[in-house]
Amino acid sequence: MSEWSIRSAEPSDVPDILAMIQELAEFEREPDAVKATAADLTRILFEGGDAPHPAPAAYCDVATSKDSLDGPLVGMALWYLTFSTWEGAHGIYLEDLYVRPSARGSGLGHDLLAGLAKRCVDSGYTRLEWSALNWNSTAIDFYLAHGARPQSEWTKFRLADDALHSLGS
Repeated sequence: MSEWSIRSAEPSDVPDILAMIQELAEFEREPDAVKATAADLTRILFEGGDAPHPAPAAYCDVATSKDSLDGPLVGMALWYLTFSTWEGAHGIYLEDLYVRPSARGSGLGHDLLAGLAKRCVDSGYTRLEWSALNWNSTAIDFYLAHGARPQSEWTKFRLADDALHSLGS
């Protein structure tokens, strides 16, 4: 029996979710990169808006230690839906998978990832994707051990900051 309970995030989880995002940024050597606020996460995860986002734009599964059901969260998987035009089906993009140090090595990361894979299977989604930093060999080994394979035939591009504003103006 596992030492945690995994469930969909609730608005009261936002402070812990934001803290874990900040912890992950520190681990990924970008401690000052987090610009998201609690208000941003509440809006994105729990509130709809005007078109084109009348519903939440992202989702989060969280893990709570069974020893402290009302205490801090011990892990999370923050994700959103994607769409494949070729397959005519949705998929899930895993933005952040994070397990706090006290729960690492316990199988919680596996359970969070397996929960998303089950959601894909149950919903008819055709893929579960994510990115990993090239230097994060622990994460890469974890993903490879779960049957994931790097996609070398595609190069990830990002338009951000000044270039994004220049093109969008």
